[in-house]
Amino acid sequence: MSMAVAGLAAGMALGFAGYFGGFGAFVVVAVLGAIGFLAGRFADGDMEPGDFFRSRDGRDGRGSSDRDDLRR
Repeated sequence: MSMAVAGLAAGMALGFAGYFGGFGAFVVVAVLGAIGFLAGRFADGDMEPGDFFRSRDGRDGRGSSDRDDLRR
């Protein structure tokens, strides 16, 4: 399934939830969709738990980063 079709399906699900269930249902569907998306990325191997805990400057406590190597 292409990303366009997946986006269309997600948009339609959010639209139906917002129309029939109100704003609360819209928020619940959006949050559960985001959790499902992240779980799918973990299952596919595209993400690792450490991706959420690395610092913004690229240093993650395991030595020098690629940016440090470029500065030298």
